[in-house]
Amino acid sequence: MDRLAKLFLSLSDKERKVLIVALAVFVVASVIWGVRFYYHSTVEKPVEGGRFTEGMVGQPVAINPLIAANDVDRDLVELLFAGLMDLVEEHQASDDKKIWTFTLKKDLQWSDGQPLTSDDVLFTLESIKDPATRSSLSSVWQGVVGERLSELRFRLILRTPYVFFEDNLSDLKIVPSHIFENIPSANLRLSGYNLEPVSSGPYKFSAYHKRKDGFISDYRFEINDNYAGDRPYISNFNIRFYPDKNAMIDAFNSREIDGLSGLGPADAARLRVAHNLRNITVPGYYAVFINPALNPALKDKDVRQALTYATDRQALVAEVFGGKAAPVLGPIFPTVEGYGADIYKNLVFSNEKSSELLDKAGWKKEDDGIRSKIVEKKKTRLEFDLIVPDVEFLVKTAEILKQHWLTIGIAINLVIIRPQEVSNDIIKTRNYQLLLFGILAKNNPDIYFFWHSSERFAPGGNLSLFANKSVDNLLESVKTDFDPDSRDKSLEKIQTIISQENPAVFLYSIPYLYASTQKLKGFDGEFLATRSQRFNSTNRWYLKTQRALR
Repeated sequence: MDRLAKLFLSLSDKERKVLIVALAVFVVASVIWGVRFYYHSTVEKPVEGGRFTEGMVGQPVAINPLIAANDVDRDLVELLFAGLMDLVEEHQASDDKKIWTFTLKKDLQWSDGQPLTSDDVLFTLESIKDPATRSSLSSVWQGVVGERLSELRFRLILRTPYVFFEDNLSDLKIVPSHIFENIPSANLRLSGYNLEPVSSGPYKFSAYHKRKDGFISDYRFEINDNYAGDRPYISNFNIRFYPDKNAMIDAFNSREIDGLSGLGPADAARLRVAHNLRNITVPGYYAVFINPALNPALKDKDVRQALTYATDRQALVAEVFGGKAAPVLGPIFPTVEGYGADIYKNLVFSNEKSSELLDKAGWKKEDDGIRSKIVEKKKTRLEFDLIVPDVEFLVKTAEILKQHWLTIGIAINLVIIRPQEVSNDIIKTRNYQLLLFGILAKNNPDIYFFWHSSERFAPGGNLSLFANKSVDNLLESVKTDFDPDSRDKSLEKIQTIISQENPAVFLYSIPYLYASTQKLKGFDGEFLATRSQRFNSTNRWYLKTQRALR
């Protein structure tokens, strides 16, 4: 060091400056090269840790796959319970697709440490089918018989083969028989385990907090060490509940929560915190369902078709959603197998066509502009009540439809009702002439539940009380036809007949929007079969990273 110091002092001022500059350049270059080498030879990888809090509107009632009662319940079931196919090591079907044999993974355990076996699977199946359970899944699993082969092996026997049975298997969540087997099915809703679930998914119950008025404010979950899949990265996953969407958005803007779901396109503009907004397609749509049983004019095919032609879907999408939605023209979602785009190529908005149809059918305008004619020896006006759930975008949609249809001589009286009343009372009794409502379809073209005549009354999903023998036969064949080409032909006929009969005025589908702070990574996917299935990939979500050698 002394020699270097003497050498440095022996230099002239100019030489010293040159040396200092050279050394500085060398140091900077070395740092830059070192940083570049570090980033070139390493990669950023997620690591375990962190806490994520999502906001939801509503309240949990039964976090139980058998009796999940609302969207919050279904969301939490997805987070906490593994699907059957996540628990299965292997499975095979017989040649006729009636007998399915399964082998579970070894050493499966519930979050409380108890073994998860074929007994749990068969208990779940029998509980779903038990009428006393009143499970919404009952119709899906009727006719399926379970048979125990061993602790790890079991068999499911179908009365008739079903093309989309594997979709049902993936959706089936197993419940712990050691928790529920001694509880009468009719009393399942009284069990405390519906709010403190024993689970099999990536997370397990830790705690929840309830106010004195009974409102559950939040849930806390932690990693389930007994989960059969990949261990999640986020250590603590919490849920906070809010009475309405405004309160939830305010909480996000105040950084009380890290993510929120159930947003409409207009809500995104109200988010003030830097965020990622994920636009996800979910197979569902909104329509005006027509009940001809409650008004003789609605039995007239020309009246139903006139309503369809007088509906400007593009205007609805633009005015209600600012263009951030998609028109829907028929009963099969456009991204699903068998959708027939050509069937709807001539279906365009046209008041002229609507008026021409009504004129030819004898519906004449009165002095007030509303059409009427004699039906069954009685003067009948084209004036209908439209039931609308009290949801902002649905009310706005209904107001626009009312204006559109008035121009062709059809009067609409809006009846705006709380969403819960629509679901619990109006739909169950089919007490409506016209109903503006949304349905969540499947990620397959099995629309039997929504359009077969056997599903016309609650709990069926045929909201138009549509009955057509040809469609019934075709819907039945789609469920059992394993030939894709033949199945597509049946689906084309179904869509063609429904398009001709106009049992509903199909409107639009809206994207599912999920917002989170920018720290959340690993949330992938542009398509979900259901909104709750966003939680299917929570074991890939992460908040923290570190660099590791490539």
